[in-house]
Order: sequence, then structure tokens, then C-alpha cells
Amino acid sequence: MIRVGVLTASDKGSRGERADESGKLIMERVKEIPGEVAEYIVVPDDRETISENLRRMADELELHLILTTGGTGMSPRDITPEATMDVIDRVVPGIPEAMRAKSLEVTNRAMLSRAAAGIRKRTLIVNMPGSKKAVDECLDVIIPVLKHGIEIMRGEDGECART
Repeated sequence: MIRVGVLTASDKGSRGERADESGKLIMERVKEIPGEVAEYIVVPDDRETISENLRRMADELELHLILTTGGTGMSPRDITPEATMDVIDRVVPGIPEAMRAKSLEVTNRAMLSRAAAGIRKRTLIVNMPGSKKAVDECLDVIIPVLKHGIEIMRGEDGECART
């Protein structure tokens, strides 16, 4: 079972002024990997707070996967990709590229997403938008490959080639 952390970056959500529909959707959909949510938090759009929590989930909780929602756009408070880049050791550009490509089929605004993905030690971190609809579309793209990618990253599988 893949151990998953869900982090929602939202000023309003962290103050209880907005329901976190995207985070709840992620928690439901990770069962498809198959995964289990070991930690779920809602934090403000603060770079250090996001980075600290990503580090803690990867280093202390040793989660296999952290999925974030929110803070990937172009507003001044959207800093989740920067907070992610602060903590990762290696980037995995194909994941956000694939999410953006699929989302571009739905809306041309997908090109404004700055989502990032990368590896910290033995934890994969993936940013997704804050919109529930966009998160659902992104999960449709990545869920089929997450289990295999995590197994490769953790040294549990060594074959990427399809036969």
C-alpha cells in the first residue's frame, strides 16, 4: 500500500473560510493507486510553511507520495511550486507536463499552471491546481503511472520497459 500525504495550500481554507473540496477529492481518489492517506493538512499560502510540511512528511513520516493542491497559478500568493523546489532533490518534469497537456484539451488556461513535481529522498511530490475539476482531470492522467513510478523510485521494481 502506498502511503500518501495530502497538502492543501489555501489561505482561506487554512482559516476555515472555504471548504477544501480538492483535498477531499484527492483523499478519495488515492484509493485507486492503491494508496492510503497517512496525513492530510490545510496550510496557508506561505512558502516556508509549505516547505516545512513537505520536508516533515517526506523525512519524518517517510511517505511514499505527497500530493498538493492549490497555489500553482500566477497570483502573488501562489508559491507551492517554489516551496516544492526548495525541498526536492530531483525534478520529475514529465508529470506536470502530462497534466498540463491533458488539461489543455479542456481549457487553454491550463498553460498558466506552474505545477511542479520531484523527488525528495524516497518521496514523490506532485503539485496540482486548486480547482476540484482540474485536480480530477490531473489525477486521471497520473494515477495509472504513480504506483509503478513509486516502485521504481524506491528500488522495488527495476523495469520500465513494456513488453
